[in-house]
Amino acid sequence: MEWDRLGWDWDGLGYNGMDWDATGEGGMGLGWTGIDWEGNGIDWPGVGIDWDGLGCTGAHLCPLPGVFICRGREDALVTRNLVPGESVYGEKRISVEDGDSKVEYRAWNPFRSKLAAAILGGIDQIHIQPGAKVLYLGAASGTTVSHVSDIVGLEGLVYAVEFSHRSGRDLINVAKKRTNVIPVIEDARHPHKYRMLIGMVDVIFADVAQPDQTRIVALNAQHFLRRGGHFIISIKANCIDSTAAPEAVFAGEVRRMAAERMRPQEQLTLEPYERDHAVVVGVYRPPPKEK
Repeated sequence: MEWDRLGWDWDGLGYNGMDWDATGEGGMGLGWTGIDWEGNGIDWPGVGIDWDGLGCTGAHLCPLPGVFICRGREDALVTRNLVPGESVYGEKRISVEDGDSKVEYRAWNPFRSKLAAAILGGIDQIHIQPGAKVLYLGAASGTTVSHVSDIVGLEGLVYAVEFSHRSGRDLINVAKKRTNVIPVIEDARHPHKYRMLIGMVDVIFADVAQPDQTRIVALNAQHFLRRGGHFIISIKANCIDSTAAPEAVFAGEVRRMAAERMRPQEQLTLEPYERDHAVVVGVYRPPPKEK
């Protein structure tokens, strides 16, 4: 295993105690202290990824298609880089010899991706796989979108919807090098405005952090999600009701999904990577059961 030293520029990340959750409190209050100056790399709670590159022996397929685990002294979640030689957000790139050629993988940071956090948390299915067509709501600058792009490959598509024009510029730059990403700079509350740009999809992933996010997903599902397709919704409790307990908020959102013909199948909290967050995976308009 050879670690590409071109990625993960600490100075470029503005290191100041490595405050991943942007709260001013390094390590999300989990006792994580940032850089280990003894030379062991960064110790991420619950993951133990060792970014010093020592001892990583190869990339192995994990139970989810298109997602890999870099096995070694410490394990890391990775995806096979669709654009070898290019990083998207300063992530580490890992080259693995495969016969006479090399295959490049990109480390997937669970503190910057709800989907990566859900995978490391043990979610059973994400339904995003090679060849799938995905509608991604709340694409931001394209961090997770780029890994979804890796997973679906050139046979798949990622329609990435983002309302912020500032983040949208970064997203467009990601799409310039990834031909399977179609950026849509528009409000996800109004899917009719981009209905001519998007075909039917297999999966909707939503990370919009809005009080009416279930309604937003349902509207987009009515337009674009095939019957029997799947949805993945990241729920931030404080964005829906800051006065209620997170568990009550999650339960309320699950009830709203059921009212929209969205059948939840799995729910998972995202600790220790995100506070008061949960991911719900389900199926849209499931076909009737055979008698």
